[in-house]
Amino acid sequence: MQVFHKLDEVPAAFGPTLLSVGNFDGVHRAHTHVLKEIVGRARQHGLKAMAVTFEPHPIRILRPDSGLKLLTPTPEKLRLLEASGLDAALLLPFTRDLSLMTPHQFAHDILHKRLHAREVHEGYNFHFGHKAAGDVEMLGTFGREMGFDVKAYPEMRLRGEPVSSSHIRKLLRDGRVSRARHLLDRPFAILSTPGRGRGYGSRYTVPTINLSRYEELAPKDGVYVTRTRVGEECFDSVTNVGNRPTFSAESYAIETHLLNFHPLELDPDTEVEIHFLDRLRDEIKFPSIEALKEQIGRDVKKAKRYFQLLSGLGT
Repeated sequence: MQVFHKLDEVPAAFGPTLLSVGNFDGVHRAHTHVLKEIVGRARQHGLKAMAVTFEPHPIRILRPDSGLKLLTPTPEKLRLLEASGLDAALLLPFTRDLSLMTPHQFAHDILHKRLHAREVHEGYNFHFGHKAAGDVEMLGTFGREMGFDVKAYPEMRLRGEPVSSSHIRKLLRDGRVSRARHLLDRPFAILSTPGRGRGYGSRYTVPTINLSRYEELAPKDGVYVTRTRVGEECFDSVTNVGNRPTFSAESYAIETHLLNFHPLELDPDTEVEIHFLDRLRDEIKFPSIEALKEQIGRDVKKAKRYFQLLSGLGT
């Protein structure tokens, strides 16, 4: 998949295109449904399939005090977009000038003139242009004027819940990682590196890894059944997210205990990716370190039982 970081990087002869515009945060089931449709139709008609997204997320510019945390940081989002089979992704820099474009300007100058859109596929609640004044119906009107078709998709719901980035964020803030997994169509994951200054060097011989500071969305504080990739190796694991209140100096950390651990090579730049499968319990302040160790033992036992059940199901 080609990645363009600004409009001027798109070759004049790249199109014509069949595209979708959106934030694609999470690249969840509803996103992938649209993307698969785009890719299939592009192959059928000899067009280029493209996703147009924004960097940074528009809310971070328009409402900088919102404290928005992303489900998928940009590198992960691009990896997931590529997995859908797209030919290209355009990361439009979300600047003040872009935010001031009228819906007509956006449709004409970007979709029509620069990207040579033949079809534009959007969700039912798509808005665009200055103050989000444009909607799917308006885009359809512009399409008839400029020569591209517009396909609108209805809301996707699973077991009564909307498949949307905002709803998945809510589920994760509530610790409901198994439900978020269903809407994402994969486990929610965070990608980071080992925490700096903890003595990680060459040979790593203890089964617990503390992640370096992670700025995007993490699940609600608590203890989770997880799978953890360390470099090229994967481990069953139990992960604590929170402030470790049993210790005198509370400090936020994401700490993972590797169950089927063996000594491995590890340095401060090794990738550590944690996949959250199920929630075990809230984070608790224990009366002693010994009591905490006993609870960790119970957590590990429950996690091993979880993985045994998965193995029995062939998962």
